[in-house]
Amino acid sequence: MNRYVIALDQGTTSSRAIVFDASGKIVALSQHEFPQIYPQPGWVEHDPMSILYTQMGSLSEAFRSSGLSAGEIAAIGITNQRETTIVWEKDTGRPVYNAIVWQCRRTAPLCEELREQGWEEKIREKTGLVLDAYFSGTKLRWILDNVPGVRERAERGELLFGTVDCWLIWNLTGGKAHVTDYSNASRTMLFNINTMDWDEELCQALRIPMCMLPRAVSNCEEYGKLSSRIMGLEELAGIPICGAAGDQQAALLGQGCIHPGEAKNTYGTGCFTMMNTGEKRPESKHGLLSCVAWKIGEHVNYCLEGSVFNAGSTVQWMRDELHLVQNAAETQALAESVPDNGGVYLVSAFTGLGAPYWDMYARGTVVGITRGTTRAHVVRAGLEGIAYQVKDLIDAMEQDALAPMQILRVDGGASVNRFLMQFQADILRCPIDRPAMVETTALGAAFLAGLHAGVWKDVGDIARIRESAAIFRPKMDAARAEEYCRRWHRAVERARNWE
Repeated sequence: MNRYVIALDQGTTSSRAIVFDASGKIVALSQHEFPQIYPQPGWVEHDPMSILYTQMGSLSEAFRSSGLSAGEIAAIGITNQRETTIVWEKDTGRPVYNAIVWQCRRTAPLCEELREQGWEEKIREKTGLVLDAYFSGTKLRWILDNVPGVRERAERGELLFGTVDCWLIWNLTGGKAHVTDYSNASRTMLFNINTMDWDEELCQALRIPMCMLPRAVSNCEEYGKLSSRIMGLEELAGIPICGAAGDQQAALLGQGCIHPGEAKNTYGTGCFTMMNTGEKRPESKHGLLSCVAWKIGEHVNYCLEGSVFNAGSTVQWMRDELHLVQNAAETQALAESVPDNGGVYLVSAFTGLGAPYWDMYARGTVVGITRGTTRAHVVRAGLEGIAYQVKDLIDAMEQDALAPMQILRVDGGASVNRFLMQFQADILRCPIDRPAMVETTALGAAFLAGLHAGVWKDVGDIARIRESAAIFRPKMDAARAEEYCRRWHRAVERARNWE
């Protein structure tokens, strides 16, 4: 019986492949990092071919280390960094420019132009998003306007656009499927989540030729089969790719948040807090986004989301640029080596601030430094800064939902940090639930593919699979936690509107 599923987890800093069995346990895993490109301050790019080759290499290695035969693999699912924008040639598959990453701020001036032209409210009404450089639409417009000859070629139908899910599916099927799933489409600022289709008026406003756009499809159906022409993956040819979702929607499903009101936070390169709102599109009055969580069969699930642009990337920055630590694991011991933050606050607004601030011009700030400040204080402030930003999101979510958060499910690389999870519980004043298997993003993608392939029967199976490994409950005195947060907001004000 083919009772195994492979999930391709294409993230902002690495590409991974994980083989899951029918109980949701990991059989094999492979991961490859790839370079980050920073052409100018606030600009972030990736080489699309590096994304593709590291993902294919991870797929090959995970399959071989699993010891399984190709006949035992039921399906492949894909989850990906969202909003990142790629344009490539229809005939050759060659990218016309680097991928512009979701973190990139280069289109902030274009967003200001659109705001002045009165598009802000219409964009929110149609897409559920705020007008921000975060999303794909203005990134695509930048490529069309700034790469020589690209607009003319696009209008002739020679070029294709896609987010990373689309780019991978197109390549893995040998160019036969140019599709994107509804969750990724809903993050482009070009997709109408009321009609569940590309919006012609928004495409015209952004001067996007609609012939470039992929076909929007559900999150749980067959998009195509793995091509026999892919070197190194010939053995897997013919396996269906039949599940896809943006990384945060996949994590929401992987955490078993299948009922309205259930919420999770993923501590990845960024932090992403998401709440399932069921089949009713939510409306936020506090700076959150309304998105498509997934469509399975005929049912569309929506969600509320808030984003922290820099979380795990803050740790990476402290490691690679400041050399405060040699690896991420060191941050826990360093943070615990001092009794408090020593009055130091680190606002990691390297690429602006996301919800609920939506400040494209904020920049990273460290305040409260004295002669007695040590690297332990700075590292602790970096971790605390992640938790404060998540609290800002949860505060907004509670106001929209008109109810306090009962429990927050967590995942992602930094969720293994004991100090960070305890501090998060302390300032949120609610329990933090970390699952036994923290690879929930990949599990969500695997589940969507396995659901279509018959490995699982319904969404209830994912909730039954999930097991808690640790519950962190508030220990800090409430007054002290409140004072920490008050000083955090003072630090944020010093980071805002810097550029």
